Amino acid sequence: MPRTFSDLVLHLDYHDLPDPTRHVLRRSLLDTLGVAMVGSTTDMSRRIREFAHRFWAAGPDTPSVRMLLDGREASLPGVSMAGAFTIDAVDAHDGHRGAKGHAGAAVVPALLATAQYLGARGRMLDGRALLTAMAVGYEVSYRVALAQHATTADYHTSGAWTAVGVAAMVSRLLGLDAARLREALGIAEYHGPRSQMMRCIAFPTNVRDGVGWGTPSGVSAALLAELGFTGAPAVTVEGEDAAPFWADLGERWEIQQTYYKPYPVCRWAHPALDGVAALLAGHDVQAREIREIRIRTFYYATTLSRRPPATLDEFCYGIAFPVAALAVRGHLGVEELNPALLADPEIQRLGRAVVLEEHVPYTELSPAERWADVTLYLHDGRVLVDEPRTARGDPDDTLTDGELVAKYHQFADPVVGLDRAAEIRELSIGIDEQRDPRRWLELLHQ
Repeated sequence: MPRTFSDLVLHLDYHDLPDPTRHVLRRSLLDTLGVAMVGSTTDMSRRIREFAHRFWAAGPDTPSVRMLLDGREASLPGVSMAGAFTIDAVDAHDGHRGAKGHAGAAVVPALLATAQYLGARGRMLDGRALLTAMAVGYEVSYRVALAQHATTADYHTSGAWTAVGVAAMVSRLLGLDAARLREALGIAEYHGPRSQMMRCIAFPTNVRDGVGWGTPSGVSAALLAELGFTGAPAVTVEGEDAAPFWADLGERWEIQQTYYKPYPVCRWAHPALDGVAALLAGHDVQAREIREIRIRTFYYATTLSRRPPATLDEFCYGIAFPVAALAVRGHLGVEELNPALLADPEIQRLGRAVVLEEHVPYTELSPAERWADVTLYLHDGRVLVDEPRTARGDPDDTLTDGELVAKYHQFADPVVGLDRAAEIRELSIGIDEQRDPRRWLELLHQ
């Protein structure tokens, strides 16, 4: 069992991974690929794939790799970037409460791109090698995030810390030694995007959660280290203040704290969405009967956009209009991501009828727990109060395997078709048993 950082990154064996950790990784792989599929239909994904294809090509002596759900070729960093932005285009991917963000949106596209790159160089990895590398990417990302949040005042996006996790994973896949791994981590941390999360909350745009630049930063750091480029030591790994976050390495797996999203919007809105859904179902109430929706929640959730959304970004980083859409439509899924649907007069009316209040006890419990309570004020004078609740999908209230498979197919089937989606599902769930994953990679890169 690995005890040191370099042992974890360079020498972790598939059999070192506990069964529950492997199970989470398989779930995350399928869930992330489903999000990628619906993400590939967005304008944001189309823009970034065009950018990677046109401006980030591989050199004449370097293998090109194909973009996720596209098929066109670009360099390894360029394809990693396109995949990360594609997944991050729809806010439905997995995350970690303490990390306050998302590893899979960076780790999975970098893993897929690097697997292709190595295959083109004559090194096709089997499924167990890929899953073990994925474990390195997730575990390092989560622990770097915990160290960074504890030692840095500003709230940085996931790109800031996934850059280091991706660098660790790609260093392992490239076969770097401990000395070059150390340089790769330092390069990734130094050049990773220390983007400010609350800037994107205030101005929801395509920049999203920073993984679009964090992923190629991590990939490039490993490639630079392979060439002998040097970097300052990564303080989130080697710093004295970071030491407590690595003390139980190999004994406990942060991967098992991964959560999953039932709704394709910011996690901060989820307990309020569940509360509204419960009240409507429990009292047989229709949206037209509601005069006002009052939501008490933690501070960060109150900063989510209350404006009528003009773009998918504004909708995903909102709370008032996702709540209104759920109330009017009866659910919140892929169809509700269509900006044209938000012109519905009843959704517009109800979105403006949402009142947000910070509840300090809930703020004190965050980010470990995200709480909200909801009160509905009806036109007939009735007041309906829901119990306080936290977000579903957390490790202690996780979505079932069946729920995640259903979510995957909801996202994947309309994009790639039932047969292709089903084959990708079976190969992803059984990734450990794939001696040769070329068919899986082919299905994902058309």
